[in-house]
Amino acid sequence: MSPKEIIEFPDPEFSDNDGLLCWGGNLKIETLIAAYSKGIFPWYSKGDPILWWSPPQRMILIPNEFKISKSLRAAIRKNNNVKFDTDFKSVIGYCAEVQREGQAGTWITDTMRHAYIKLHEAGFAHSVEVYENNTLIGGLYGVSLGKAFFGESMFHLKSDASKIALYHLVQKLLKWNFHFIDCQQNTNHLKSLGANEVERDYFLNLLKNALKTDSLVGNWNNL
Repeated sequence: MSPKEIIEFPDPEFSDNDGLLCWGGNLKIETLIAAYSKGIFPWYSKGDPILWWSPPQRMILIPNEFKISKSLRAAIRKNNNVKFDTDFKSVIGYCAEVQREGQAGTWITDTMRHAYIKLHEAGFAHSVEVYENNTLIGGLYGVSLGKAFFGESMFHLKSDASKIALYHLVQKLLKWNFHFIDCQQNTNHLKSLGANEVERDYFLNLLKNALKTDSLVGNWNNL
């Protein structure tokens, strides 16, 4: 990569009140890794320039604080057919296409989708897939650096399928002593699962410590 293509991000403290830090640049692997390493992520609509965000408050889930309801525990016992990194393209495709309540469209543009597929092929982006009778019914994907996992999106075609995916991700992260899952935005759904909102400075300090350990790069289904 030439020096002109390397993106130098501003300090996250310069974000506006909504968390918008800057715009433009590219979604190359090196750029995405540089952004996530500083607590910055891309989020924009089709037709807009690439927008980079570092919100003043951040929703995070500490793996050992994950809450399992009785109904979710029953769903987990009923469906244990879960895999990692076996069909990343389908997972991100469903995340982009499945309609969500209160949302008219998707922020996962074709450009964004292709960028994260390349990041997956490089071993830094991972998917969790939930199957029923060999049919994909739910899952999630995100980015892993050091001992931090940055959750990007999840979907379900059947009730609780995305929660089952999150449960199995949490179990793997507990095994590997990950520090947190970055959930980005505050939602009641995430709060019900044990996630909490923290200030940006606190989040960035957590991230700094999490990045002191080498990343688990590669296919997680084999680990």
